[in-house]
Amino acid sequence: QVQLVESGGALVQPGGSLRLSCEASGLIFAIYNMDWYRQVPGKQRELVAAVTSGTSTNYADSVKGRFTISRDNAKNTVYLQMNALKPEDTAAYYCRASYYHDTYWGQGTQVTVSS
Repeated sequence: QVQLVESGGALVQPGGSLRLSCEASGLIFAIYNMDWYRQVPGKQRELVAAVTSGTSTNYADSVKGRFTISRDNAKNTVYLQMNALKPEDTAAYYCRASYYHDTYWGQGTQVTVSS
């Protein structure tokens, strides 16, 4: 059974930092592309950052220069380092694993940026 478990969400002040983690089990982690998405109520889920199995990365324009995605295949974990957080970064953050037609989602972790 495949599981993706996110952690690290919290309430943080504007300008602060957080690191989200997503630990995967039940799959061959190294071959999966891993993504971070976010969603606010009433809006579509949007792609924030992606890292391929070959460790190429891609970012949404809104987070370039502030967020960094990375993966540790030995720990079956993908990370999202978020710096210089803004109130508009407030959302539920989800990780996704994909390999051809196989796609799995985590349950999400809440990030709230507020003073």
